[in-house]
Amino acid sequence: MKQQAGWQASLEDPFRAELLAVGDALPERVRECAEPLRGEPAFDLEEIARIAQAIRLPAEVRFEHPFLERSVRVRLAHIEATFQSDHPKYGVGAYAEACHDGFPPTIIAAVDALTLWDMPVRAERLFAYWLANFVREDGTLRYYGPSLSEYGQLLTTARRLMERGGTPEWFRQNRSTLARIAAYLQDGMRRNGSIALLSGAPEADTCHETATYFHNNAWIVRGLDDWADLIANHPESWQQAHQIHEEASILRRLLLEAIEATWPHTPQEWWLRPTLEPEAALGLEPPRTQVTETHLGSYTNYRYWPELLSSGVLPRALMERVVSARLQFGGQFCGMTRFADHLDDWPLMEWLEALWQLDRHADYRLSLWGHLAYHQAEGHLTAYEQVTFPPGRKVADYCLPCQLVAARALRRLV
Repeated sequence: MKQQAGWQASLEDPFRAELLAVGDALPERVRECAEPLRGEPAFDLEEIARIAQAIRLPAEVRFEHPFLERSVRVRLAHIEATFQSDHPKYGVGAYAEACHDGFPPTIIAAVDALTLWDMPVRAERLFAYWLANFVREDGTLRYYGPSLSEYGQLLTTARRLMERGGTPEWFRQNRSTLARIAAYLQDGMRRNGSIALLSGAPEADTCHETATYFHNNAWIVRGLDDWADLIANHPESWQQAHQIHEEASILRRLLLEAIEATWPHTPQEWWLRPTLEPEAALGLEPPRTQVTETHLGSYTNYRYWPELLSSGVLPRALMERVVSARLQFGGQFCGMTRFADHLDDWPLMEWLEALWQLDRHADYRLSLWGHLAYHQAEGHLTAYEQVTFPPGRKVADYCLPCQLVAARALRRLV
């Protein structure tokens, strides 16, 4: 379609300027931009409605729009529909195959959503099962292509759980497994008596493209810092926690030095490659004018940049440069994440986290409402992993991390 082609060719989000200016009218105006997404639900609608109605939301919560309470309930209900008792599933269709069960973002998203909405007991149970079944004795993850960033995110997930109602007994029972994850990262960064950036897989789809990725190292820093804070609460671990903090600090310094050396401070240099190694050395092609025009550019825009930002490791000025690059060189459409010739929002929470850290609250609401309007199906609210530009249709099956984006993001707004 001609309109779709025009949207795909645009460098700046064609609706952003207009929608940022409408203020409280955003929920209504965003839906006037294009036709809604339509498709089949992932689960039986009556079953989802039954689970959703039984959910007890915090008594103090007040929603700015009537649609939002139903949206949160339906999303949280999908946790129960997707998991098989305590056993994780990424989604339906091809994503229900056993090889996807250990995908770390599934448990990371589920625990975050449950604890944000005051359901720590269910979060403890799901996370304990995952740790018991998907972490090996050497601290590696039982999954075909985990990113190093996910190791750090799992440690941060443990801290979030404990800060939001997790019990000392849960931590006591699962501490040794979490410690194995932390030790695996520490062993990887210690080389020849010093600390060094880690090389590894950046994402399941690209797990063969191992390199020294900036987002991986950023989340290793964040995860180890959060783990150190957790064990520092126990007197016998204070010295160990201090050492972990020191090593994470060194790794952060090395990371920032590497990024600064890689990314010149000139207006022409909008592209921050995601790796310490040059693209040519990896056999990859950088984008030239639009970030999603190459394989590497698309993956950087949809996951590597957002995770680098969400880690909270970068200084503000550097975060703003990355955000500007995404906004000015074809990285989003109506607030959603562009990937090649379609949209892929399952990691959108990482982008939203960065916007919140930067006090870009208008952009935060734009991305959230764009996602609500065009990345979930009209009526039953199923969120597919990938969708077309409007008029939307499913490109890839439903997956739980995408379904939970709005539930996680909305908690900050109520």
